[in-house]
Amino acid sequence: MKAIFLCQQTDKIWKIYNEETIEAIKGIVDIEKRIYSKEELLASPESFCDVEIVFSTWGMPEMSETEIKSTLPSLKCVFYGAGSVQAFARPFLACGVKVFSAWAANAVPVAEMTVAEIILANKGYFVSSRVYSKEGRGAASATFARCAGNYGETVGIIGAGMIGKLVINMLKQYRLNVLVFDPFLSDDAADALGVRKCSLEEIFEKSFVVSNHLANNAQTVGMLNYALFERMRENAVFINTGRGAQVVEDDLVRILEERKDLTALLDVTYPEPPIVDHPFYTLENCIITPHIAGSAGDEVSRMGEYMLDECKAYVSGKPCKYEVSVEMLKTMA
Repeated sequence: MKAIFLCQQTDKIWKIYNEETIEAIKGIVDIEKRIYSKEELLASPESFCDVEIVFSTWGMPEMSETEIKSTLPSLKCVFYGAGSVQAFARPFLACGVKVFSAWAANAVPVAEMTVAEIILANKGYFVSSRVYSKEGRGAASATFARCAGNYGETVGIIGAGMIGKLVINMLKQYRLNVLVFDPFLSDDAADALGVRKCSLEEIFEKSFVVSNHLANNAQTVGMLNYALFERMRENAVFINTGRGAQVVEDDLVRILEERKDLTALLDVTYPEPPIVDHPFYTLENCIITPHIAGSAGDEVSRMGEYMLDECKAYVSGKPCKYEVSVEMLKTMA
């Protein structure tokens, strides 16, 4: 089967598809170690008429159905060595092209970072450190004494997709009460995860840490607002390693200004980065990081390996694990 690497960005693709992975891919399909762009496809469509498989990652071009049919008429599969496929997948799916994503691989480091922040938050790490710097050890110790730690505390997970479920499973080694808001999570699935489903209002009222993992779609934009943030417990922490658009950021700024005891840990914002002079940069109880939760450094090679394994399964006629459907796009990040 003829395959190509298709991507608008070239700075990361050979870390995702490292030499070992590329050699393994070459053992399955006919492919060169060369990156093609959308412009090259459009300029010479006849050169790609026999391409059946595309490997890509961040920088996968958006293409219309017409462009796909005219440049890649034989295309059967896109193996996307990264997480969200929302930006490009629908026209390919509409053309009957299968789309596979390494969202499961990308979910691992996001979940790891989220869990690390939850554990530190429950220990009162962020608020007591802040108080220590301003008011000294005595005040910090008093603040820490009002944090329950990681034995019996309540954690709220908003969205039980791939990452949300990973976070929940990683938290099982701690004795925590986990509340979940997810309209798509069945009662049986919640029981299997060992969590209790509840409303957003209850999550913000009862959880010491609230972590956002909502799917990124029109229905979730602006879902997390002041009416929810004002319900947060004393010294509570809001974590966002999901997407920034779900948060009404003016409302989050307002509550952080009103309640210095609260902490926001934001790995994502909307837009990214925040606009110049945004309060997130200067609020003492807001910690922002530059979208680092996902795969980075050598972690990105895991995504290429996942797509290698999917390609092996597809070519050999075995079941694949990470195919994306139109229905799945309704709830995926």
